Amino acid sequence: MAGDAKKLQPIIIKRVKKGGHAAHGGAWKIAYADFVTAMMAFFLLMWLLGSTTEGDKKGIADYFSSPLKVALFGGSGSGDSSSVVKGGGQDLSRETGQVKGGETASRQRHINLRALKEDQRRAERSRLQDLKKKVEDVLAAAPKLAALGGQIRLDMTNEGLRIQIIDENNRPMFDSGSAVVKPYMRELLRNLGSVLSEVPNRLTVEGHTDAQAFPGGDRGYSNWELSADRANASRRELIAGGLPEARMLRVQGLAASKLLDPTQPNSPANRRISIIVMNRDAEDAVLKNLPDAEENSNENEGVGVTPAGGAPNPANR
Repeated sequence: MAGDAKKLQPIIIKRVKKGGHAAHGGAWKIAYADFVTAMMAFFLLMWLLGSTTEGDKKGIADYFSSPLKVALFGGSGSGDSSSVVKGGGQDLSRETGQVKGGETASRQRHINLRALKEDQRRAERSRLQDLKKKVEDVLAAAPKLAALGGQIRLDMTNEGLRIQIIDENNRPMFDSGSAVVKPYMRELLRNLGSVLSEVPNRLTVEGHTDAQAFPGGDRGYSNWELSADRANASRRELIAGGLPEARMLRVQGLAASKLLDPTQPNSPANRRISIIVMNRDAEDAVLKNLPDAEENSNENEGVGVTPAGGAPNPANR
């Protein structure tokens, strides 16, 4: 029986097959990425060290050794210590830190703009001087206007070229208490409008009276309304002579607030019309004080307004 059991026991043969290597995992990719990252960080550190000044390096070292001291007091290395000037840079007013390159360029641009503006002022003064000469030539060439030569004064002011037409007892510009322009005054203003149309500058027209007050002027029509009406009448004649209406920036009546001859308040010389050919600075100063909503609506309005139904009193000029 035992012999038969041994004969029936199966025989198992194990054969080992030799094949290729098993597939590798992805661990090597992670290791390679770490290596590349480390090399990039190393070269970035080398670049930063190469582009940093010795003063900045010293400041960084001081900060890590005593951060509170550097934060409060600056430390000797908080700027470019290689510079003779403490703090380095190009700005002598700074004690610590370097000056940004953009600040120097900005200051240079500011200087260039200021020089450009000064050049524009010189060119404008020269243009106004030429205009003054041309007005004088026009007045001298016309026989009728030449007779008014003593009543016309031209001078340069801070606002620009000022043309003043002054009243005289024997040749008034307006009738007493009236804003109706005399015929010879009308011809003069229209000739001026033709000449002034040749320059781009904007204009101010001012009306002035003497100090003699209207009876009851404090309650009705006064020198303020009269001077404003005369300035507006002069404006209309300038436009009739060819001056574009858009060139008129300001029309105002000043009454007797700016007397030409303060020693004689009632002198005929105080009754005058002033036409100012404004320079750019004067024009900008006026526009800055005018809100955008009022700039167009008040452009051609006078200071004084004749009341409805009010009539000027002929007791005053």
